[in-house]
Amino acid sequence: MDSGKLNDEVDTNAEAAEQAETGHEPARASGMPSWKNRALTKEYIIMDNAGNGFDLPFLMLTLLILVFGVIMVFSASYARAYYTTGQPMMLFTRQLVFAISGVAIMLLASRIKIRMLSRFSLGLFVFSVLLLIAVLKIGIRVNGAKRWISVGKGVNSFTFQPSEIAKLALVIIFAQMSCKFGKKMKTFKSGVLPFISLTVIIVVLLGLEPHLSAIVIVCALTAIMMFAGGTQLRWFAIAGLVIVIAAGLLLYSYFRARSDSEEGHEVTLSEMVQEKAAGFGYAGKRISAWLNPDADPLGDGLQIRQSLFAVGSGGAFGQGLGKSRQKYLYLPEEHNDYIFAIVCEELGYIGALLILALFALLIIRGFWLALHARDKYSSLITTGITSLLAIQVFLNVAVVTNLLPATGISLPFFSYGGTALWLQLFQMGIILSVSRNIPESGATEATSVRTAGP
Repeated sequence: MDSGKLNDEVDTNAEAAEQAETGHEPARASGMPSWKNRALTKEYIIMDNAGNGFDLPFLMLTLLILVFGVIMVFSASYARAYYTTGQPMMLFTRQLVFAISGVAIMLLASRIKIRMLSRFSLGLFVFSVLLLIAVLKIGIRVNGAKRWISVGKGVNSFTFQPSEIAKLALVIIFAQMSCKFGKKMKTFKSGVLPFISLTVIIVVLLGLEPHLSAIVIVCALTAIMMFAGGTQLRWFAIAGLVIVIAAGLLLYSYFRARSDSEEGHEVTLSEMVQEKAAGFGYAGKRISAWLNPDADPLGDGLQIRQSLFAVGSGGAFGQGLGKSRQKYLYLPEEHNDYIFAIVCEELGYIGALLILALFALLIIRGFWLALHARDKYSSLITTGITSLLAIQVFLNVAVVTNLLPATGISLPFFSYGGTALWLQLFQMGIILSVSRNIPESGATEATSVRTAGP
């Protein structure tokens, strides 16, 4: 892939759109790449109030979900923070600071012109790969996996997962590749091979950590970006056929195990899967615990059991905000990956459905903005970021309710974690930036607002 030509083509499209909109030809030195003659604040940052203004419904939904998330971090983390640090407000205070600064990051990101992302897409991807390599060497090990890099010492230190940066990097570079290849996306050479190649690099590095949940997200994200970019459907049909064959082999093993079992000792499908999963290390243990959490109630099945206790005890209206019992060190990761279980316990099914409805509205609005974006590149980036949000919300809720095995996926805007929150709000800022340039025909006074921004 020629990154220089790819970048220039995306920039050319953006400059043509700008010329059509303003009536002025973008500054370009004769015979020189446009990058050489650009002033950062002029060409890559929106400095005036031109355009339709960013999308107010998307902004309000983001802020509303963020407020709910910070409140739930306060409620869920109170007991653990007191037990571990003696300061019950410590985790909440840190999350509040990250949330406020994250909103500033989001508003600043809404001022970034999308063409800037096209210029740095390849560099960001390479940077994310280097971080994934670095985490294998200098990362901190938690629960048998190296997924985090720690920066600083003491109370001022913070950790981040390079996999989060890798997901965004894939969205940006895949959007650029799709614009570059155009109609060639229907061929295997352009529409499949380059995307799979980059994905394999990320997946292999994630597998060495290991980080199964991130692998699932990356693979799903790749499929979505390929589909949105124009990859021919037959390649997805082939992939689906492979999955069906794999499932068929699993069922064949099951029925063969049943036929070989002794009379009166028939092997169930669950038992067969658990037996097969035993040879896959920590991932196999999580699958076994998912299928039968009562088999090891104080070990691998503890988290699932306590999560279900929290969800079930909430009932329709919940125990009341702050009145969770499971957060008193019964449920592990109650302020992080399993915070939605505390939401269900304290706010009940009605409160949980309200939170999910807000997420659904935000995701729907994100896809609406993608459909009405000014150009294909902006549309693909918005589609990728919105899809990433949707995947993470679905997987987190599915794990908390034991619909899927535990995967270590946080709930966006809710789970404790400052750097992850910064990155999520930065991504929302990118979508707001795209919404600034939606043509008037794609917006109404009720759905768009003119604003000066930060």
